[in-house]
Amino acid sequence: MTAAFKNKKLPKYMIGAGLASLAVAGCSGVSSGPQLPPASFVSMQEGPGEEYVIGPLDELTIFVWRNPELGAKVQVRPDGRITTPLITDMPAVGKTPAMLAQDLKLQLSEYINEPLVSVIVNNFSGTFSQQIRVVGATEKPASIPYRANMTLLDAMIAVGGLSEFASGNKARLVRYNRGTGKQQEYGLRIADLLERGQTKANVMLRPGDVIIIPKSMF
Repeated sequence: MTAAFKNKKLPKYMIGAGLASLAVAGCSGVSSGPQLPPASFVSMQEGPGEEYVIGPLDELTIFVWRNPELGAKVQVRPDGRITTPLITDMPAVGKTPAMLAQDLKLQLSEYINEPLVSVIVNNFSGTFSQQIRVVGATEKPASIPYRANMTLLDAMIAVGGLSEFASGNKARLVRYNRGTGKQQEYGLRIADLLERGQTKANVMLRPGDVIIIPKSMF
């Protein structure tokens, strides 16, 4: 760089424009933090997810073989319990259907010989640890029951996409790490995914993930 250029002062309007452009770039940039690996739009080898855990307000069908009068269609109460014929206030939340069936079998064994019990989940809500929660600048913030092989694209379709003033590329995903017992945040590029069709911005979700979408400052 020459001495003449070093000593030359830039006009104030150029300095102001430069600062403004930097501010805009900072507001429209991608969220900082670690990034998750991309996920394919269609999995070639889809498999079952984690075993389903019953949550409050789930609707269940209890079937007792050869004893239909002991079965029932019930909704899990907000306190996490159910009531069926001969059984009152049986805890259901936090159990898999197989675990609940086993507990019901033990209780019914006091009245009938070797009962065979099945539990069918008809309407799913799940526990918070199995839901995907999307909050912030989206068309309809919601808690979505997790499905096996669910991706960011699936969740955004479920909530109607980004709102008009969303800063999608500064969104964050909050995930609980069971191994460390701590929360980890990851940057998301939702605007690149939905508005620019960048497939590498799609990521796999896990039960309990929280997606936070801020509003743009401009």
